[in-house]
Amino acid sequence: MRGSPLARLALAVYTLLVVYASLYPLAGWRDHGLAPFEFLSAPWPRHVVLFDVAADLVGYAVLGALAVLAWHPRLRGGRALLAATAAGLALSIALESAQTYLPARVASNVDVLCNTTGALLGAFLGLAAAPLSPAFRGWRARLFLPGALSDLGVALIGLWLFMQLNPAMLLFGGGDLRSLIAAPTGPARAPEFFAAIETVTAAANLAAVALLVSAIVAPGAPLRRLVLVLVAAALAVKTLAFTIILRAQDSFAWLTPGALRGLAAGLVLALLAVALPRVARMALAAVLLAAAAVLVNHAPPNPYLAEILKLWQQGHFLNFNGLTRLVATLWPFAAVAYLIVLAARRRDEGLL
Repeated sequence: MRGSPLARLALAVYTLLVVYASLYPLAGWRDHGLAPFEFLSAPWPRHVVLFDVAADLVGYAVLGALAVLAWHPRLRGGRALLAATAAGLALSIALESAQTYLPARVASNVDVLCNTTGALLGAFLGLAAAPLSPAFRGWRARLFLPGALSDLGVALIGLWLFMQLNPAMLLFGGGDLRSLIAAPTGPARAPEFFAAIETVTAAANLAAVALLVSAIVAPGAPLRRLVLVLVAAALAVKTLAFTIILRAQDSFAWLTPGALRGLAAGLVLALLAVALPRVARMALAAVLLAAAAVLVNHAPPNPYLAEILKLWQQGHFLNFNGLTRLVATLWPFAAVAYLIVLAARRRDEGLL
């Protein structure tokens, strides 16, 4: 039995996300005169923040589970457990030592201990889930086309869901480059103007994601049902983000008039557009993603969420927010590039 390429891809992507989150904001690198591994023998800190411990455990538990699933069935049982835990330990030590040179980060032996423990717990979960691998591969084969390109498309869809955890972005809106190039956000506008942009942005991105899914879905798969499930999952993630990161009473603050209209229009457009020929679907998806990214970069400040976000103390979520913002910024461009590669590959294979 062969291993799962999708699990290996998920492990690689998740590892990159962990590296970025651990080293965020990636600025101000300098030598403070400390040895890079000196933190390992440092005294135990007086105060340990429970939130940081929980975040380390959960973050590396996912890493440990993905490692076991990615290496299955080559590594099983105790060997898989040992390898996943050792990988978590090595990655944690490497990243904590790199934090020695970042003024905004503090290298900690407690973090290494929590990260390693999380990787161990995740490895146990991975071992428990490993027997389900054949069923998962069967599910993947029924829903999506075979091949590494389809696996990459599934990973892109997963990242699209992940970026919904950022409460500061428009509904489904990505590609905002202003934070990377320090561009001004533009003058304040009437709420109606912002609502119109939010409507078009949400509708265009929703339809584009549905068309991207349609490009990798297997023949006979319930495409429209899959799109509805995906949208429901994205809205659930968005609601969860507002509940946890902001306040419980703000759980549905994302559901602005513009977002609601964009959601309705996007669903109608998506369910109709998936009936187009394959090449037309991929071309339309790329156009919609590009147009929505342009609108996002010209959108004025959000008049509905401005007051709520003023109260948002990023605190422990600072690194996580930086990670979700990076994914949201790059995702539309990565998706367009993927669609171009997919179209070129299908044309070479004579499938377009």
